[in-house]
Amino acid sequence: MKKRFFKTLACTVLAASMLFTACGGSTETETKATPTPVASKNTTTNNNTTATPAKSAGPNFTVPAGGYDGSEVTLTFYHTMGQNLSAVLDEYIAEFNKLYPKIHIEWSQVGGYDDVRDQISTEITVGSEPNIAYCYPDHVALYNLANAVAHLDNLIASKETVTRADGTTETLGLTQAQIDDFIDGYYAEGTSFGDDHMYTLPFSKSTEVLYYNKTFFDENGLEVPKTWDDMETLCETIKDIDPQCVPLGYDSEANWFITMCEQYGSPYTSATGEHFLFDNAQNKEFVKRFRNWYQNDLVTTQQLYGAYTSGLFVAETGTRSYMSIGSSAGATHQRPTADNSGNYPFEVGIASIPQVDPSNPKVISQGPSVCIFKKDNPQEVIASWLFIKYLTTSVEFQASFSITSGYVPVLSSVATNDIYKAHLAKADGGTYISALSAKVCLEQEKAYYVSPAFNGSSKARDQVGSLMQKCFLITGDVDKNIDAAFKEAIKNCQY
Repeated sequence: MKKRFFKTLACTVLAASMLFTACGGSTETETKATPTPVASKNTTTNNNTTATPAKSAGPNFTVPAGGYDGSEVTLTFYHTMGQNLSAVLDEYIAEFNKLYPKIHIEWSQVGGYDDVRDQISTEITVGSEPNIAYCYPDHVALYNLANAVAHLDNLIASKETVTRADGTTETLGLTQAQIDDFIDGYYAEGTSFGDDHMYTLPFSKSTEVLYYNKTFFDENGLEVPKTWDDMETLCETIKDIDPQCVPLGYDSEANWFITMCEQYGSPYTSATGEHFLFDNAQNKEFVKRFRNWYQNDLVTTQQLYGAYTSGLFVAETGTRSYMSIGSSAGATHQRPTADNSGNYPFEVGIASIPQVDPSNPKVISQGPSVCIFKKDNPQEVIASWLFIKYLTTSVEFQASFSITSGYVPVLSSVATNDIYKAHLAKADGGTYISALSAKVCLEQEKAYYVSPAFNGSSKARDQVGSLMQKCFLITGDVDKNIDAAFKEAIKNCQY
């Protein structure tokens, strides 16, 4: 059913692309300008080679002379924020409007991330998509079938001067200092589409971290694992201490597979050429290894357990775990329930996930970015850019949003903000566990990676997640059946 859904959705958007080309819908004509280089950060793709961009036309948006002309513009912004985060957004929209009173922001909370994707994919077919939206890379790849997303290259590089309502001025584009302030892996996501163009700016981020029962570790003289070899030995030791436990829970099978590809430098996918590259000996080897862990009750996953593994981690009776790898933004779900006096049954520790090579750490970058949609009126695009630039480069907004959401700010300099420093100073394994999670995330800011994005990258993610589950349950001729499972997963990606 899911395969049929994505196939239908892709066909719908592709049909829209043809319609827009024929009728001159809401997308503007491609320019033939020479591509403007985008100041970028050095990253590698999951196949451990620097991405070689496909040849492409110039950026599809050209900044008009003078940049923003001060005209009245109303923008729509789709996001997934709840009431508490929407309140933070409203506060900073008010601040933005002090600078740009004629740019009006109308936002809509559209369910979850997939709901945003689905609604926009439908709206693109009739030219009613928003100006700005929360996005993940695979969403943008889907929208790109209709050539609907504005390239940010010329906006980032623009030297136009914009005069604000208070008489001050700003450069329309990003300064090198602003670009350098973005955490490398987060910024790089915008260029992960294989065509040498910038499509998104990071908004707020999360990753995976290792939660562990610090009280149990201290009582038993256990050390936090640095490598997967360490993790295997530790799980065996914990199993000896508590034979009824499952030492480790890992929430996302897909993240585990993709992260192992990145850590080993083994092929996963590519944005250009042959897309699906994960059927190889190295990947089969680590899947087989983790299958053995599962068969020996050393690990379970969300799908195999039937729920988030944080349930095992916070359990005080019955089968329990002493470690859980899950989202950094979900730290409060990894905290056990306090008693009537406010005391927690155990203290939670948080660390980076284990690595193949600790000297070259890799952890996944997740959480929303923002993209801008092309419009007939270039001032809508310019105004959209000014707004997302304001939110993503404002240290104050990023600090406030992070404290409220539990997500990680996208700017390195937020760590020096007085309010945010005070927040991090409270970090502990109980009441302020979200601050502890954010602190760990900021300490590993050089480790973040992004996967190649293309139409079909979400299918690859689904398939490798299912592949892990299937292989963990394999019996009989293990090697033969793992080979067959990998081949089937590749076939399903290509279907």
